Amino acid sequence: MTRIAVVGATTWGITLASVLARKDVDLRILARTEDEAAMTSASVFRAPRLPEGFVLPKGISVTANSAEALQNTDAIIVAVPSQSMRRNMKLIAPHIGKRTLIISAAKGLEVETGKRMSEIIAEETRKDIHDNITVLSGPNLAWEILAGRPAVTVIAAEKESRARRGAKLMTVPNFCAFTNTDMIGVELGGALKNIIALGAGIVDGLGYGDNTKAALMTRGLTEITALGTALGANPLTLAGLAGQGDLIATCSSNLSRNHQVGARLTRGESLEHIQATMNGIAEGVTTTLVAWKLAQQLGIEMPITERLYRVLYHGDDVQATAKELMAAAATHELAGRKWGLFSLFRRRKKPEIAF
Repeated sequence: MTRIAVVGATTWGITLASVLARKDVDLRILARTEDEAAMTSASVFRAPRLPEGFVLPKGISVTANSAEALQNTDAIIVAVPSQSMRRNMKLIAPHIGKRTLIISAAKGLEVETGKRMSEIIAEETRKDIHDNITVLSGPNLAWEILAGRPAVTVIAAEKESRARRGAKLMTVPNFCAFTNTDMIGVELGGALKNIIALGAGIVDGLGYGDNTKAALMTRGLTEITALGTALGANPLTLAGLAGQGDLIATCSSNLSRNHQVGARLTRGESLEHIQATMNGIAEGVTTTLVAWKLAQQLGIEMPITERLYRVLYHGDDVQATAKELMAAAATHELAGRKWGLFSLFRRRKKPEIAF
C-alpha cells in the first residue's frame, strides 16, 4: 500500500490529506505537538461550504513523532507556512528516504532570503533526493476542496517523470492534477498572486466594484509576469492554472485569507490585530515585502505591489492609496516592460539576488 505523510496539521495539510483519503493509501499527518495531534484527530471542522459536522476521514492518523510519520513513505507533502519551511525541513530531513517524493504545498517566499520553497527544501536535504522535489500549486481554495467540489491543481518538477508521479498520486475523484516542468513559474505564480489578492480585498472592502477589480487583477498579472520572468519563470506558466487561474480564484473569493486581510484593512483594523485574530496565515503579507525588495533590486516597476507594501509596512492610508493608484498617470498599456516580444517567450536564468 502507498504510504503518504503530510507535514503540517494546517487547514491546507488537512485538506490534502482528506483528498488523498479518497484513495486506498496509508495516510499520516505530522503535527507540531502531541496536543495538536490529539486536537486535529478529534476536531469537527466547520465552514459555510462544508457539510455539518465534517471530521477527519477515517484512515488518517495524526502524530507528533517524526520518525513514526515519515518512516518508509512513498511521498511527503509539506503543507506548512512558508516562514517555517526551513525549520520544518531541518526536522524531517533525516527521515526522508532516497526514493521518497517530496511535494511542497506552501505558497510563499522566505523573507530573509527571498527564496522559493523548493530552494529551501534543496538546501536542507541531501543532494541524492533533490530530483524528487516537486511543488503543488493552483486555484485551490481549501474549504471548497474539503466540501468535495471539483478542483484542479498543478504538480511541477524539473524532471517530467517526477511531475507525472506526483500528478498520479494527487489525482482523485473531483481533484485533478496537471503537470509542468517550470517549478519557478508554478511557485512564483502561487506566491505572488497573494499580493494582488490583498488588493482585491481592499477593492471589495471599499465597494469599488467588479470593473475596478478586473483592472487590478489584469495589471496585477502584468506585475507577476514581469517579476516572474525576470526570475526565470516561463510566462506561459504564469498565464496558466498556477498563475492566472490561482489569481482569479484568490481575488474573487472571500474564502481567501489574503482577500480577508485587504477587506478588513478598509474597516480600519490594524494589520497587527488582523493577523492576531485570523484563523491561519495570510502569506501575501510577507510576500509583499519580499516582492518589493526583489523589484527594487531588479529595477522592475510594480506599482500595485509598491503601494500595498506602503500600506502594510508604513501605515499608509488604504483609501488614499487606492485613489492614488487609480489616479496614476495613464501610459500605454504595455509601457514599463523591460523585455520585448521575443524575450517574453524565452526562459531566463535567475539572477543573483542579495538579501
